[in-house]
Amino acid sequence: MIAEKKVSGHARRKLKEIFDRDGSEIAAEGLRRIAELYRIEAEIRGMGPGQRLSARHARTAPLVAAFGEWLQAQCRRVSMKSRLGEKLAYIHRHWDGLQTFLRDGRVEIDSNNVENLIRPIALTRKNALFAGHDEGGRSWARIASLIATAKINNVEPFAYLKVTLEAVAAGHPQARIDDLLPWNFNPSS
Repeated sequence: MIAEKKVSGHARRKLKEIFDRDGSEIAAEGLRRIAELYRIEAEIRGMGPGQRLSARHARTAPLVAAFGEWLQAQCRRVSMKSRLGEKLAYIHRHWDGLQTFLRDGRVEIDSNNVENLIRPIALTRKNALFAGHDEGGRSWARIASLIATAKINNVEPFAYLKVTLEAVAAGHPQARIDDLLPWNFNPSS
């Protein structure tokens, strides 16, 4: 599912690359069509899954269908060996994935939010490779992951680590380690 959710963001990036490089009118039209989909998503963000799905069926599905027809016409018109043709072929190959958000109101149009949340974790973990010692790097990666997970769960990292390390030092039972995870953190405990 994650690979499918990325398609609309990737489709947009592929067309943007071509537009920025060549000023292609076809890429510009593709970007305009994708922007319409994102405008609707911005308007329905925060609604429940059922409401989003209804809005998508009424407003977005016809635009996606028209985009699909336009895409097929461009694929017939443009050489698939050109840069633009390669980008259009990529979008065409992943067309089913592009439409995943039309079948489930819980699914976002792309995975940008998730990617933005995990990017700091991945970068910090990668930076831990330069800790000077393998075990030091692994320890730093664990701590960095806990800090990032606390942030994702709207928990102040220093308070979380302080309470958690004090609980471990005081003999918190290993069988109840899940109680100490960031999403279960209660600052008053």
